[in-house]
Amino acid sequence: MKRHRRNNYRSRITVSLMTMALLLLLLPGCAEQNPGAESIPKSPHVIRLEYWTPFSGGDNQFMTEMVERFNEEHPEIQVVQKNSRLDDYYSRLKTAVLSGNAPDVAIVHSTIMPQFVQNGYVEELTTEAKDIGIDWKRFNPNILRSVLYEDEYYGVPLDTHALVMYYNKDWLSKAGVLDEAGRPVIQKGPDGFKAFLEQIRRTVPPDIAPLAQPSTRIDSVWLWWSLYNQMMDGGQFYSEDGTQAVFNNSAALTALTFVNDLYKDKLIPSNINDAFQLFYDGKAAVLITGMWGTGAFEKATGLHFGVVPMPTLYDRPAVWGDSHNLSIPKKRGMTEEKREAILTFADWIVGHGDMWAEAGHVPSMTELTGSEVFNRLEYRSDYAATANYVAYWPRNAKQWSINERIINEFERMIYGYQTPEEALGAAVHKINADLRK
Repeated sequence: MKRHRRNNYRSRITVSLMTMALLLLLLPGCAEQNPGAESIPKSPHVIRLEYWTPFSGGDNQFMTEMVERFNEEHPEIQVVQKNSRLDDYYSRLKTAVLSGNAPDVAIVHSTIMPQFVQNGYVEELTTEAKDIGIDWKRFNPNILRSVLYEDEYYGVPLDTHALVMYYNKDWLSKAGVLDEAGRPVIQKGPDGFKAFLEQIRRTVPPDIAPLAQPSTRIDSVWLWWSLYNQMMDGGQFYSEDGTQAVFNNSAALTALTFVNDLYKDKLIPSNINDAFQLFYDGKAAVLITGMWGTGAFEKATGLHFGVVPMPTLYDRPAVWGDSHNLSIPKKRGMTEEKREAILTFADWIVGHGDMWAEAGHVPSMTELTGSEVFNRLEYRSDYAATANYVAYWPRNAKQWSINERIINEFERMIYGYQTPEEALGAAVHKINADLRK
């Protein structure tokens, strides 16, 4: 039985250092017997870990700082972070696993976790994590469920990063839609949200976007999924047996029609490429994007902004979100010593989620979101509760690529080549064809 491995591991390090100290005391005698020999002390045993991440921009900077601090505090474990763009990150990671050259530890999103679990790309961590002192009860239950498969955990959750609504206080003040506390005044329901944006459009200069959203990529899909899950009869993606997509229904259509109307009515201006930059530059009144924007917007000179949770336009709070998890990719020759070092690193990283929160994410550990350190950070506490009602994508090994199908059909809708009804029908038809392969 493995018991108290973490303490035993550190004890072995201590014993090694004491043994080396005794050897050093004997070195002068050796030198006298062989005056020409140089006395070179051996370095203490160091475990080196290769850590792959898909972070870009500000995220990478914050994670790099965390890794550097861990290395300073743990001289017996040294982590080398290798960062890649998300575009090809998972294809590279899968290739590395299949070729036997996987990193020791890697970030795996909850959305792609079903594929990695089903194909055996990542290790189950339940027992190993418990042995070194990881207490699963300390994590937000909604976040933790995203790595739980048949009562086994396949990742140590770091955060949730969900959609939030950023707003430019100068433009909303000019439009008269801020309350005394500096928060947006939005009437109930989808019509209330449209009226809010229309009021902004009437009062701001014509080159200011009432709402900034890109015309391509996944942002419109995230918005649709959030609104669809806000409906009492919404959110179902697959049939009960998982063999067919079933989101071509009235609730999904209501949500998508609303999203399409925002583009069609020019409340979201046409052909926006980089909505994030537009808001950063003060050229948008409202931006709905992931909470990873907070750390970056804080650095924008002259940007007077606020942030609130994604508005609830229908029956209940719900919002698209995902999580970063620290997982151990399958790798030949993984020693128990190295596995313990990896989980020691994962435990430290998630336990210092208040540092990661500086990028804008909500930490996975509930005690951190209630801590004084976290609540001293501006903005984050305004949306921390979002973690409780994140609507993750459904569990399907093909979900990552299936989302590309939806993106393509929604883009055709946004550019006027098909209606919302046709977009949903085409997406479901193509996804079902993929599921049959």
